Amino acid sequence: MRVIYSFNKKGFEEQYWLRELACRRGDDEIIPFNHGRYFDCGRAMRAQLLDNLYFARDASLMALYDHVEKLIAETGADCLVVDNALPYHPEFLRRLGVYKVMRTTDGPISAYDRDFAYCHGYDHVVYHSPAYSPELNMAEKLAYVGAKRADFWPLAAFDEMFHPERSETELFDRDRDIDIIFVGGMFLNKMPVLAGIKKAFGRRAMLRGLSNFKANAYFNLKYGFPGWVRPIPFEEYVTLYQRAKIGINVHNRGKYTIGNYRLFDLPANGVMQICDGDEYLADYYRVGEEVVGYSSTDELIDKVRYYLDNGEERERIARNGYRRVLASHRIRTRLHELLDLLGQAIAASSSRTETAQPAVR
Repeated sequence: MRVIYSFNKKGFEEQYWLRELACRRGDDEIIPFNHGRYFDCGRAMRAQLLDNLYFARDASLMALYDHVEKLIAETGADCLVVDNALPYHPEFLRRLGVYKVMRTTDGPISAYDRDFAYCHGYDHVVYHSPAYSPELNMAEKLAYVGAKRADFWPLAAFDEMFHPERSETELFDRDRDIDIIFVGGMFLNKMPVLAGIKKAFGRRAMLRGLSNFKANAYFNLKYGFPGWVRPIPFEEYVTLYQRAKIGINVHNRGKYTIGNYRLFDLPANGVMQICDGDEYLADYYRVGEEVVGYSSTDELIDKVRYYLDNGEERERIARNGYRRVLASHRIRTRLHELLDLLGQAIAASSSRTETAQPAVR
């Protein structure tokens, strides 16, 4: 089985995605393909925008489609997996004679813009989080909007985002001079929690990540000047994580958007993670043993204080989380899971097709 894994990344991220998604296992192969090289996905981040471009036969979009069809023919691919910033119109997908898989990564905040409108164009959806809303989990929601098949397939830690060649002893013997760290996007829904942490711990809490002047101005004016969040490139994440004792994980809609890359990058770098997620956190880790959960800002602050004061317990949880990532949440493990899942799904799909064929008379 040959699988083309289509994604959209640039620069530093593109390089390690291309390297680490390339996978061979026996007769199975995953072939990474960066569709962002051929089409600016920012032009079609909503389904209607993509439909407009497809209707107009946009030149760069058509060039991407031509390239994908040639790649399928050249490689003899059996399957196309599409991850993040989906550029393929369902009417283009309809003519591809391969098994088509949509990988969701954005969650419910943008699902109606980027995911649900495309479900009918794919044979299979793999989703990174079991959560969706108070009424439905993600499997139920995908079934409701017409997904033909849906399976839980979480994100994972890429090797580039930690140092797997280093021993556990080497990682945990490092001097960790940052008490609390958060690295990520400064989205509106996260700001109250991050402001609470910054006000409670001051300089002991380091906030870094995807930010700009406008976001910082709003953050400080709205929440009483908790501090300026300096943007940093992806290349600096690992260095900061390996200096940190406790890592805060905050999702855009709390437990309903759990499952980001930070969920795996923090423990992979020896950081004890305190994460929102409530009941869904247990789908990834043993809560209290490999990760610590929280449900409110006050509870988060109390737990941060407790684990800063109890270093041995903090390190025990950090080590357990690190071991769990190596055993279960590393990208090579996740890709092997995908191959198993796709092999079963394609076989089941072929069996159904054969059964549905009318008898020859």
